[in-house]
Amino acid sequence: MQFPGPFSSIMSSLSTIPRTVPIAIAPKTSHPFPGGHHSNDAFNSMNSNESTDSDSALSGSGTPCESCQRGRLKCVVGDDDESCLSCQIHGIPCSLNQSPQPRKRKLARDPAEESNGKRGSPGRPDNRRRRQRQASLSSTTASTSLIEEMANFGGPTLLKRTLGLQDDRYSQYIGPTTDFEPSLINLSPFDPQDESLLARGTLRKVSDTDTFLMLPDNTTPGYEHQFSDVDEIQRLVTPHGRRLIDLYFEIVHPAFPILQKNVFYEKYERNYREFSPPLLAAVYILAINWWDYSEELSKSQRPNVRELERLIRSTLVDAMWRPKLSTVQAGLLLSQRPEGDQWAPTAQIVAIAQELGLHLDCTHWKIPPWEKGLRKRLAWALYMQDKWGALVHGRPSHIFNSNWVVQPLVLNDFPDTAIDEENSEENLEIERGRTLFVQMICLTQVLAEILETFYTLQAMQNISDAGPQGTHLVLGMAKPIQLKLKEWYAALPAVIRMDSSFQSGNVASTRLSSIGYLHLAYFATEITLHRRIIRSLETESQAVDPYVQHICRSAAKARLISAMDFVNRLTPQHLRAFWYFASKTNFALIGTFGSLLWATSPGREEADWYRRRLGEYRWTLSVSSKPGESKGLTEFAMGMLDISTGLLKKLPEKPELSRSGSAIEFDPGRRQSILSMSMGGMGPESFSHMMSADINSIQSPESQIDSSDEDFDTFDPMPE
Repeated sequence: MQFPGPFSSIMSSLSTIPRTVPIAIAPKTSHPFPGGHHSNDAFNSMNSNESTDSDSALSGSGTPCESCQRGRLKCVVGDDDESCLSCQIHGIPCSLNQSPQPRKRKLARDPAEESNGKRGSPGRPDNRRRRQRQASLSSTTASTSLIEEMANFGGPTLLKRTLGLQDDRYSQYIGPTTDFEPSLINLSPFDPQDESLLARGTLRKVSDTDTFLMLPDNTTPGYEHQFSDVDEIQRLVTPHGRRLIDLYFEIVHPAFPILQKNVFYEKYERNYREFSPPLLAAVYILAINWWDYSEELSKSQRPNVRELERLIRSTLVDAMWRPKLSTVQAGLLLSQRPEGDQWAPTAQIVAIAQELGLHLDCTHWKIPPWEKGLRKRLAWALYMQDKWGALVHGRPSHIFNSNWVVQPLVLNDFPDTAIDEENSEENLEIERGRTLFVQMICLTQVLAEILETFYTLQAMQNISDAGPQGTHLVLGMAKPIQLKLKEWYAALPAVIRMDSSFQSGNVASTRLSSIGYLHLAYFATEITLHRRIIRSLETESQAVDPYVQHICRSAAKARLISAMDFVNRLTPQHLRAFWYFASKTNFALIGTFGSLLWATSPGREEADWYRRRLGEYRWTLSVSSKPGESKGLTEFAMGMLDISTGLLKKLPEKPELSRSGSAIEFDPGRRQSILSMSMGGMGPESFSHMMSADINSIQSPESQIDSSDEDFDTFDPMPE
C-alpha cells in the first residue's frame, strides 16, 4: 500500500481562443540556467547575492501594464521584449508598447515588498532582495523546495516542471477514449520540454503513454477574486495564523502526511497569497479543533469557524474549475473533520483526482521526484477516503482495481526523511506517522476486498441465490480474508502497537498519539466481516447446523469483547489526538454489532449478557467524551447506540434456555464432517483460531466476564 518566442502570426489568427505558451526550450547564454539541466548550480545562481539585473532570466516592469493591473497579475517582460509575457500569452495589446520601457527588476524580490506592493529605488541596490535559504534544511530539501518555488513563479522558467502545482495553469489528463486520439498526439511536435502548443491548449507529455492538456487559470470562474478570498481567510485567523499552522503540523500531519511540510512553511513565511484559498482554510479549520490544546491560543477568542467553513466551501467549488493537487489536499483535509464527512464531496474529490491522473503510475514520469512522492501519498489517501467512505455511508465505491495502478509507498515518497540526531523523540514521531499511514493503507485494501466480496449488489444477490448453502458460501469466502487480517495484525511494527510507548510511567506518554484510529479501524474491519456471517446465519437459521452457528457466534462474540475492551483502554493521549474521519462511525459500529448479536441471541441468558455489555460500552463512551478530548467523536456512537437499543426493546421475549439445554454436544467425527463441509475442508481447530485472531496485547487484563455466561466466553471446538 514525477518562450518566450514570437507567436504573433498564430495569435492573430486564433486570438479568440485562450491558450498557454510552452516553457522555454533554451535560455540565452548570458542567463544563469545552462541548457535545461536542473542542477544545483542553477539553484545557487538564483540565490546568489552577486546576481545583477542583467543576469536575471526575466525582468519585471517597474509599473505593470493595464491588463496585469486589472487582473492582479505579476507583470513580467523578457530582456528583449516590448510587451509583457501575460499579454503575449493571451494575444492582447500591451500598454507597455505605448510607454517608455521601464527599468528592469530582479526575479527574486523581497517577500515584504511583494505583500506591501513597494518598489526599490531605481539604480540603488536593495539588500532586502538578497536573502539566503535557511541553513537548517538539507541540500535535498532545499533543492526540491526551490523547484516548487520556481514552478509557482508567474513567468516561464526552465524549472517550471511541476505538473499539478503550477499557479497559472492546471492540467487535464487525456484518457484513451477522449476526442484526442493517442496516435495523433504522438504526431504532434514536442519541444525539449515535452510541450506542444495547440489551439485548444498546450499538450504536456510526461511519459511515452501519458499526456496532459495544460490550460490557463485566468479563464476559469472565480479566478479574479482568489486573492481577496485568501486575504479574507487570513484576516479571520489573524494574529494566530502561524500558531495554527504549527498545531496542524504537530498533531495532524504526522498521522496524515499529505502535505509537503518544509515547502508549506517556506511559502507561508514568504507570502500566504501563494496558497490555494481552500487549502489554507482547510489547514486552519482542522487545527482549530486543538485550539484549547495550545496554552497560548486557549487564552484568546477562537476565529469565526462558521465563516471559515463558508469560505472553504465556496473557494473549493471555484478551485474545481482549475483543479490541482492542492484541490485534492483541501478536499481530503476538509473531510477529516468529525462533523464534515459527507459522501457526495468524496465523489467529487475522486473525480478531480482522476482529472489530475492520480490513479496512474507516475514512477517514470518527467516531473520532479518530490511531486511523484506527493502524488502517491495523495492517491493512497484518496483510496482510503473512498473505501472507508463507502463503508460508513453504505455506498458503492468509486475506485476499482481495474483502473488503479498506483505503486506502493516507499520511504523516499515521504517528506521529513532527514534524521535529526539531536531530537530522537521527533524522529520517533515521524517514523510512527509514516508507519501508521502505510499500515492504514494495507488495512484499507483488506476492507476493500471485504466490501467487494460481500457487500456489492451482485455479491449479495449471489449469496441470496445460494439459498440454504448461503452460509457455507459466506464462510468459504470469509476464510482467506480472515487469514489476511490475522497476518496483518501479527505483522504490525512495534512502533504503532498500543502497548509500545504509552504505558504508565513512559516518558513519551505526554505526547498525543493517533495510533488509536488504526486499531479502531482494524476492529471495524473485523466487525464488517463478522456482521455478514451473522446475517447469513439468521437468514438461513433452519438450514445451518447448530454447531456451525455456535462456533460462528462465539467467534463474533470474541470480536465484540476485544473491541469494547480496546475502547475502554484508550487514554487522554489517544482521545485528544487526530482521529481519521471514519472513526466516529467505527465507534458506533461496535455498538451496532453488539445490538445485532443481542437481537439474534437464541436465548434470554445470552440476550441479557449483550444488554449488560452494551450498557457498559455506553458508559465507556460517555466518559471518553469529555470536552477538549474527543468531543463529537464518541457522542455520535452514543446516539447510534441509543437508537439501536431502543429498537431492541420491541423484540419478542427470548426463551429461557437451561445450561444443559444450551450446550451443543456432538461426537468428534460428526463435528469434523460438519466443519469440513462449511469451511471448505478446513478443520474445526484451525477455523476456531482463524475466527478469533490472537489480540491478547489489546485486551485489558482487568476485563472480566460473568462466570454464569462462561459458555459464551470460551469455546473449545474439540474438548477432550
